[in-house]
Amino acid sequence: MYVIYTIWSGHLGGGSTLLGYIGIDTIIEQMRKKTMKAGFDFNIMIVGQSGLGKSTLVNTLFKSQVSRWSSAWGSEFKLPKTVEIKAVSHVIEEGGVKMKLTVIDTPGFGDQINNENCWEPISKYINEQYEKFLKEEVNIARKKRIPDTRVHCCLYFISPTGHSLRQLDIEFMKHLSRMVNIVPVIAKSDTMTPDEKNEFKQRVRKELEVCGIEFYPQKEFDDDMEDKNENDKIREAMPFAVVGSDKEYQVNGKRVLGRKTAWGVIEVENPNHCEFALLRDFLIRTHLQDLKEITHNIHYETYRAKRLNENGGLHPISNDVPILFYASLPPSLPPEGSASLCVISQWGKVWAHRDS
Repeated sequence: MYVIYTIWSGHLGGGSTLLGYIGIDTIIEQMRKKTMKAGFDFNIMIVGQSGLGKSTLVNTLFKSQVSRWSSAWGSEFKLPKTVEIKAVSHVIEEGGVKMKLTVIDTPGFGDQINNENCWEPISKYINEQYEKFLKEEVNIARKKRIPDTRVHCCLYFISPTGHSLRQLDIEFMKHLSRMVNIVPVIAKSDTMTPDEKNEFKQRVRKELEVCGIEFYPQKEFDDDMEDKNENDKIREAMPFAVVGSDKEYQVNGKRVLGRKTAWGVIEVENPNHCEFALLRDFLIRTHLQDLKEITHNIHYETYRAKRLNENGGLHPISNDVPILFYASLPPSLPPEGSASLCVISQWGKVWAHRDS
């Protein structure tokens, strides 16, 4: 049996009425200032076969040349024999807010004759980033701010066939959906008519459901009804049918990002033409922080618990072991060195030891 002794350093009571202004409401502003100084990290992985406009779409999302692989590959470039992970980082700034954006590209994915287990290098890369973070975290003298290279979001590009998902698409998302936040998108959706696009989206959602593939935002992680209602709308709109372009054209006296065709300009940010604006708002304006939190609290914690168990790490107190709590010290403290756990909090110290 475990016995827990507690020394309270103050009285714990219910809510109190403040007799005057003390400044608690400035905490949010204090946090904002510290966060602004530290900046943000966001790591996004793009996966899909060649020719789907992955790099172009990411450049369009962040309105800068954050993914340069397409320009670096000339006509003499040959596809790699296996998936080669390439990461490039940029610091982008808007309104005084700095963000270190890392784009992880996976050239060669799905482009080979034999694509058996071609997701394994991607799975290995994701786990390597978790391992790197874990090693920094368990160091005795760890850094004040651990560099975060973990993949926060994986944009999976689906070819606009109009028929169904490839078996490769299903296998990839099935293997990695519980390891990373997967956001499926239909690339180059302007190659389909509106009816074809809607039918294809419904078919893809149905296939993902039948195969038990969970994409972000996952239903079990909805915090409350407000989150559920907001995320239900997003889940119904997925996969986002998008068009990417880093070229501007003149339309009705305005410069817009778009793709020029024989019958006009497809405006990237026009919701009547494609769902790029929905994807951008979802990824950056409403769910960016949640993507990071799900990565840290769910995917990384799952990996961390597995690694610690493999290494004979800390064993949690099981539910079937009775626990005794004391609001004050017993007549005598447990012998020095017998405590297996000592936690110091703002309320005092907590000792736990096995009572034989």
